[in-house]
Amino acid sequence: MPRRLGNARILMYSHDTFGLGHLRRCRTIAHSLVEDYRGLNVLIVSGATIAGAFDYRARVDFVKIPSVIKLRNGEYTSMDRHIDLQETMKMRQSIIRHTAESFEPDIFIIDKEPLGLRNEVEDTLAYLKTRGTTLILGLRDVMDAPHLLEAEWKRNDVLRKIGNLYDDVWIYGPPDFYDPLTGIDVPPSVRAKMNFVGFLQRKASIEASSSQAGKEDYLLVTTGGGGDGADLVRDVIGAYKADPTLTHKAVIVLGPYMPAEQRSHFREACEAHPHLEILEFDNRMEDRIAGARAVIAMGGYNTYCEILSFDKPALIVPRTQPREEQLIRATRASELGLVSMISGEESADSLRFAGAIKDLLKRDPPSISAPGMQLEGLPTISRIVADWFQRKGERHLSLVQG
Repeated sequence: MPRRLGNARILMYSHDTFGLGHLRRCRTIAHSLVEDYRGLNVLIVSGATIAGAFDYRARVDFVKIPSVIKLRNGEYTSMDRHIDLQETMKMRQSIIRHTAESFEPDIFIIDKEPLGLRNEVEDTLAYLKTRGTTLILGLRDVMDAPHLLEAEWKRNDVLRKIGNLYDDVWIYGPPDFYDPLTGIDVPPSVRAKMNFVGFLQRKASIEASSSQAGKEDYLLVTTGGGGDGADLVRDVIGAYKADPTLTHKAVIVLGPYMPAEQRSHFREACEAHPHLEILEFDNRMEDRIAGARAVIAMGGYNTYCEILSFDKPALIVPRTQPREEQLIRATRASELGLVSMISGEESADSLRFAGAIKDLLKRDPPSISAPGMQLEGLPTISRIVADWFQRKGERHLSLVQG
């Protein structure tokens, strides 16, 4: 039964320049917390262009800030080409600060970027610290190759600022999977705040789970946001065309950020193929993965949580630009027996990829191939949040059974 928190408020920040991973992670945490605590309100500040395409539970809402997109070379540009990037950043910074001032959160959770995109959250963090807000940095299990992350953080003196500003650093993975700050000289003040909460479990919607019986048997191909997913989709189509014995139905979800030209090209390529179905976007990917026989993906953080949550055999083809995050995660997951992995070069060899897809259909689910991978993130976060509110006392003291 949910417990009650008297008028408690959590603000979350998700910079969202490439893909949907940050927003989907924040939304998962927000939904879990309002389910656990009546009287709690969560507001997510997001730069995702399609933040409004998702459904939100009661007491979870979002504030949309102007979108900035990350190009393949790692540079940024305004989503609206008529507005200068500096101007866009100024607007974002102002909206974030005003939202924090009027919402008056008890807890502020920042996803992945310790100071925000181009330091846009730094002054809001400093302001909220003076107001007694609990400041939490949430990092995914893998950030990037250590030399790249260290160089990026050194430029802005990030580690020292994490030590000064934040109360807690949550790692959204178990300690025995990967340490996102491995290979970096982390000061003891920051290490002491690091808390490995575990992977974040996902649920299918109630309608989906009850209507799953008798559904067709399909392989799910997902590219996340789709902005850099064209190679994977091209290679899957290539494998199906090269090997006529590959007859298991594949449902390919392109993702909302795939360029229109690539979309229409893939639609045409699949039109006459009896075993390939193309979907533009699904705002309930949890349901799609829950219903699949197995998953082919690039392997962003959310996809791993879903593979584990729904116990699906998976074949990962990680991207290596502009970050090495997917490659590092896939290599580790493959070592542990959690997934199969092949490189982009291997998937471009159509017959080789077709063979890997057939092998995937015979693969055991993670509960058999890598038992013991726990999904404890959401209940752990719930306990931590309850502890923070109980320590604060004040107006939230009555953390009583609902």
